[in-house]
Amino acid sequence: MQILPLSEFRANVSAMLDLVAQGETVRILRHGKPVADLVPARPEAAPLPHWKQRITPRRVVRPDGKTIAQRIIDEREQARCG
Repeated sequence: MQILPLSEFRANVSAMLDLVAQGETVRILRHGKPVADLVPARPEAAPLPHWKQRITPRRVVRPDGKTIAQRIIDEREQARCG
């Protein structure tokens, strides 16, 4: 852990961020008292639960080549005519 006063942190922000990116923690002091800890970012959150993931519509191809919608339309027409 690096401990440094605010004025030194301001002068070396880029170098301190490099340290944090390598996994180091930087504690910043103001008037000799700790005011902040700069810590590495946590890894990405876990993936969404299955019930929140996007649903990919299922595409069913029938042996006769007709879609389900076409079959429903055909059945309705047959019921009217039949």
